[in-house]
Amino acid sequence: MKKIVILLIMLSVSFSYAQKERTLKLNKETNLIEVVYYHDNGEISQTGFYTADGKLHGEWFSYCKEGNKIISAKYDKGAKVGKWFYWSGKTLKEVDYSNNAVASVSEWTNSESKVASNNR
Repeated sequence: MKKIVILLIMLSVSFSYAQKERTLKLNKETNLIEVVYYHDNGEISQTGFYTADGKLHGEWFSYCKEGNKIISAKYDKGAKVGKWFYWSGKTLKEVDYSNNAVASVSEWTNSESKVASNNR
C-alpha cells in the first residue's frame, strides 16, 4: 500500500503541470491507476490503466481529435495480449497478440454491415 501511495504522490507531482492534458485516479477495488489523456482541443486522447509499478494493464482506448475511437488494445501487466483493433478511414485491422508478439492480422474494409464499431 505504501508503494501505491508513493507512486501516486510522484505521479501527481510530475503531472501537476499538465492537469489539462491528463487525469489520474486510483481504483481502490482493483489497485489500478486509471488515466485519461486529452488532446489540445479537450477531447479524450487515450484511456486506460496502470499497475502500481507503472505497467500498462487492462483495456486501453485511443481516440482521434474528433472523438472517434482509433485503437482498442489490451495489456496484461505490460504485455500485449488478445485482440487489438485499429480503425483507419474505412479500414479495420484486427491484430491478435500471443506471448506479447503478433500471432495474426486480419483486415476489413467498410461495407454496409459493421464488423466492429469505433463509436464510444
